[in-house]
Amino acid sequence: MSNSKFISVGENIHCTRIYKVGENFVKSLDDGSYVITYNVNGEKRHLPIPTHFVESEDWVKKKVKHVAVAIWQGVYGDPAGQEAGVSYLENMVLVQEANGASFLDLNVDEFSDDVEERVCLLQWAAGVIQHVASVPLSIDSSDLTILRAGLEACDRSKGKPMVNSLSLERAAAIQVASEAGAVVIAGASGETSMPSTVEDRLRNYDKLLPKLVRAGFSYNDIYLDPLVFPAAVDVQNSKLALDSIRALREKYGPDIHFTPGISNVSYGLPKRKWVNLVFTYICIQHGCDGGIVDPRHINTDLLASLDTDSKAFLLTKALLMGEDEFATDFILAVRKGVI
Repeated sequence: MSNSKFISVGENIHCTRIYKVGENFVKSLDDGSYVITYNVNGEKRHLPIPTHFVESEDWVKKKVKHVAVAIWQGVYGDPAGQEAGVSYLENMVLVQEANGASFLDLNVDEFSDDVEERVCLLQWAAGVIQHVASVPLSIDSSDLTILRAGLEACDRSKGKPMVNSLSLERAAAIQVASEAGAVVIAGASGETSMPSTVEDRLRNYDKLLPKLVRAGFSYNDIYLDPLVFPAAVDVQNSKLALDSIRALREKYGPDIHFTPGISNVSYGLPKRKWVNLVFTYICIQHGCDGGIVDPRHINTDLLASLDTDSKAFLLTKALLMGEDEFATDFILAVRKGVI
């Protein structure tokens, strides 16, 4: 790959993010309470898990939304809980930035059904994050009220904030983003349906990009998300995304950017982190310059260190190029420990 920096939209500060109960990050203490463990400069710390999370349906399914726990503690907890919630979020920021994050995506939509509460929580979290961050926020919400409130909370000294995301289906977000002076992730979905071909994506962008330009956005402010679907569902899905990236780069030139949701490609497959990393590398070869990723697992240094002649890489590449029907060779290689 080239030496240019990969544009990483750090995806981790989302209230959807889960840890598995009983695994490394979720521990029970001697008093019967539960905590999320994390490290700050080698020091082990605990984020207490409130009782109502332990009594939730998610917990029964052996899941806990750790970012939601941190935000709850930071806002509603006792003084020790508030300190732990802030510490947890600040550490997430610093870890993502240390691994090259260009933007920090923030989403509280799954915290509750109360829009007013989510507005308050998003603005609180934005303040905590920006206290230690040096890069801009990416505000991620399906609700325009929350999106607008998040953008209002963004510190412009960090750079232009990002809107994640808008599309023909969410065209009302264009005005909100324009008024805020934001950059935008532009999705390839249509007004009423998802694209199924390269041509569908091109047609949708033929409609969407003129709207963005008329609203004052330059190509350098636009980050295309051509929509990545799981290769486990159809091995042609990853090839379709790659072909779309190449076609869009050829059509719109060097100034426009890309931020596909990289991890979508690996849903349902083993060795997801590896698949995501290889897919990112191949995306770059097709003209991509960024993605919505976990910066700990996908960053410029890791991409540069890939052994592209290794059997593991070549087998994974064959899968992602649609050459391994039903992922048979890939899965066999995983079972044999080759990948």
